[in-house]
Amino acid sequence: MEETPPVHRYQDGELIFEEGSPGEEVYVVQSGAVEISKIVGGKTVVIEWVPANGVFGELGFLAGSIRTATARAAGVTAVQIIDQKHLAQEFEGLSETFQSILKSLALRLKRTSEHVYESRQCKRIPKSYFLTFQDQKSLRKSYTGNICDEGLLIKTSSPLAKGERFPLKLELPGDPDPIQIGCEVVWSRAESDDPVRRPMGMGVKFVQISEMDRQRLRDSLED
Repeated sequence: MEETPPVHRYQDGELIFEEGSPGEEVYVVQSGAVEISKIVGGKTVVIEWVPANGVFGELGFLAGSIRTATARAAGVTAVQIIDQKHLAQEFEGLSETFQSILKSLALRLKRTSEHVYESRQCKRIPKSYFLTFQDQKSLRKSYTGNICDEGLLIKTSSPLAKGERFPLKLELPGDPDPIQIGCEVVWSRAESDDPVRRPMGMGVKFVQISEMDRQRLRDSLED
C-alpha cells in the first residue's frame, strides 16, 4: 500500500526552506499560503504568494539544483511534503522524452529567474581587474568578470558558499595601491551549462569599503 506523503503545519512567518539549501522535496499547500522571497541587492524581495492547492519547490527537484528562493508560511499553514523517493518513483514512470521536456523547462525557468532577480542597484561593467581574496585556507588570485562600486563577479571554479564573508584586495589599472574591501557572497555557481553567459564563480557585494576607495573605483571605471 502506497504511503500518503506527510502534512506539516507551520506558524505565521515560520521558515519552510531557505534560499541556497538542497532542493529535494516538492510541497503542496493544503491550507493557508506560502510567501516565496529572494535576496536581491542585499534586500528581501517577495516574488510570489502560493495559495491553497498551489505547488512550490518543484524547480529544485526537476533541475537538480539548490533552492533559488526562500519559502515561509503566510499565516497558519499546512503543507504536504512529497519527498525525493516518492517523486523519483513518479518521475521514472514517465517516458524519457517527457522527462527531458520537464527538465529542460525547469532549467530554462531557473536561468530566466537568475537573469531577472540578479538585477542590481548599480550597473555592472564588464571589466577585468586582478584581485586577491582570502578563503579559509589560503590567499587566492583571480579576476573580475564584471564590476560596479557596490559589488563584482569573481571568476573562479571554486567559489565560496553563499553568505560567506571574506577580505579582498582589488588592483586598479595603473594604481600601485590595491583597494581593500570586505565582501559577502550573494550567489555562488560551481557548475554551468552556459559558461559564456553564466560563468562559474561568485557574485559578491561590498560590505566594508571606505568612501575614498569607493570613489577611486568609480574613477577607474569611468576611464
